Amino acid sequence: MLVAAAVCPAPPLLVPEVAAGAAAELGDARTACSDALAVLAASRPDLLVVVGPTDPDHAGPYPQGARGGFRGFGVESDVRLGEGEEGPRLLPPSLAVGAWLLGRARWGSAPVEGLGVAEGLDTGECLEAGRRLATREARVALLVMGDGSACRTLKAPGYLDERAAAFDAAAAAALGAADTTALTALDAGLAAELMAAGRAPWQVLAGAASDAGLGGRLLYEDAPYGVGYFVAAWS
Repeated sequence: MLVAAAVCPAPPLLVPEVAAGAAAELGDARTACSDALAVLAASRPDLLVVVGPTDPDHAGPYPQGARGGFRGFGVESDVRLGEGEEGPRLLPPSLAVGAWLLGRARWGSAPVEGLGVAEGLDTGECLEAGRRLATREARVALLVMGDGSACRTLKAPGYLDERAAAFDAAAAAALGAADTTALTALDAGLAAELMAAGRAPWQVLAGAASDAGLGGRLLYEDAPYGVGYFVAAWS
């Protein structure tokens, strides 16, 4: 059963070494992520799963000990999902950022695994994946990585789309209220058009939390670089 969840943005720019001179710009987001992860630790889960968006070739489970890093962003730093033997697959960027967040947090001794979710996965499959995760152990926690739209400004990765602000507002409200119905209702087609990579992981969370009765708090909401970033804690 799901007992807690933290929702965090997934840009590698969260890692100060990657952001370099711009590291301070996401300082508040990092602080909020730390606060959300403290909620996970306090829930004393039997299993923590880091869920993040990726391309179809890198979707699927990643075992404890799986490694990743940010060499593709010019930084020679490695991360791992907890302790364990290294697997043959490298973590996709979203899960690597999640592993980095866990590495700087005061995390407990629960096993840590990863799940890469294809960004185009349909809503029904996302919900079913979440329901399966929630049954893995008596006490399951999720660290859910993902961004909102990438179309909030003219300089955003997807340029300006007038629909982006409303989409992000709906997502932020749903995440802050732990509203699984509203998360389920997020339109996958619109999310794809707005380059909102968090849609599929958020709907995995909705499936996992459907019968959990959790409450939520929105800890951070902003759109630096024209991309919607949210941090929320559910418990």
